Amino acid sequence: MSIIHQRTALACGLLLAVLCLSAPLGAQKNSEDTDHTYRPLKLKLDEKGDKYVRFILWHQMWATTNNLAGGSNKVQLTPSIRRSRILAYAQISPRFLLLTHFGLNGLTPGNLTTLGNNGDAPQFFLHGAWTEFKVSQDNSLYVGAGLHYWNGLTRLSSASTLNFMTLDQPRPFAPWHSLGYGDQFARHLGVYAKGQLGKLDYRVSVNSPSRASLNNGVSYAALSNITYNGVMHADADNLPTGNGIYQGYVRYNLWDAEGTKLPYNVGTYLGKKKVFALGGGFYLHPNGAYDHTEGQEGHVDVGHFAVDAFMDLPTKGGCFNAYASLMNFDYGENFVGRWAGTGTAVYGQVGYFLQAAKIMPYFAYQVGNYDGFEENMTSFNAGINYFLNGHNAKLTLEFHRINNDLTTTRGDVSQLRMQAHVFL
Repeated sequence: MSIIHQRTALACGLLLAVLCLSAPLGAQKNSEDTDHTYRPLKLKLDEKGDKYVRFILWHQMWATTNNLAGGSNKVQLTPSIRRSRILAYAQISPRFLLLTHFGLNGLTPGNLTTLGNNGDAPQFFLHGAWTEFKVSQDNSLYVGAGLHYWNGLTRLSSASTLNFMTLDQPRPFAPWHSLGYGDQFARHLGVYAKGQLGKLDYRVSVNSPSRASLNNGVSYAALSNITYNGVMHADADNLPTGNGIYQGYVRYNLWDAEGTKLPYNVGTYLGKKKVFALGGGFYLHPNGAYDHTEGQEGHVDVGHFAVDAFMDLPTKGGCFNAYASLMNFDYGENFVGRWAGTGTAVYGQVGYFLQAAKIMPYFAYQVGNYDGFEENMTSFNAGINYFLNGHNAKLTLEFHRINNDLTTTRGDVSQLRMQAHVFL
């Protein structure tokens, strides 16, 4: 058994103290002078409330162990801020919407700096900024532009970080397949269209790729001479190319319809909706990659396709949640990036919300069969959520395991991860 030093024991003690505090919170629920009901932070601009500005703030605090598969006989616990975000959107008219989203990701003891703005420390940056116009009289067509999150491919490609069923997005980030290659943290700069047609809803977008991908687009597969930075290379006529990204996602709701005012897809409704949705999507980046093989230098098209299914089924005692997706990736011959590679990835998750106990145990599994690697990449997560106040205040403990991690080391990763999540 691993030896836990004093700092680890102290951190675990603090976590237990937080869990114990939930008991008094539950006891206070029946008190007449205590109200834990969540009310949106909303500023009404007219008497009816049709015109408004809404604010959303959230923090996700993590504590993670070192790599338990690394052979160390000591367990170390590292605190971090996984996310710190501020989002605001204004509905000033039924036809106009404006949204701004700022945030920070991944602040750890290893990247803190003396003054907070020197070195390579994570900073608050623009996650999203778009304007939207309602074109049709009904909800069939909206058009928007800016730095947006109306992504294609799968449901999880536009996942909300406020209400994951699991601790976080599955790692490696296969649904966020272009993160760091052609976007700004899974957001694209471009124009989009969305709408609802009966039980079907859709989103499509046309975007320009990030030019900052020059140093990030390297394949980890030894057999590949392809880089995902075709936009940085001129074509045979010395003209720019690879400037367009086209993506979309279509979903059919067999039961309750899901909201499409914002792009963020819910992880679990905790029994508040009965949802069964089937979806399919694509991501196309013509001339997005570049082949450096001697004698055949030239651009390579990037094209991904996927199908998925999502269920959130209320039950007498809580809620059953399940999701599955099949993703086919093509970055060019043998390319394998940090999140996915040319080949196929399958992801699935299942969980059950026990309403009386306020807990939701879950399991998730991902397998990637990529041409550039002889062995499959597999990832397994098993965890439990404890909901102090729904998704507005919850604690999560998860065991995370990756075999054949998609990095330059190609090693195994095994971790315990804990999260305290609050959003208002």
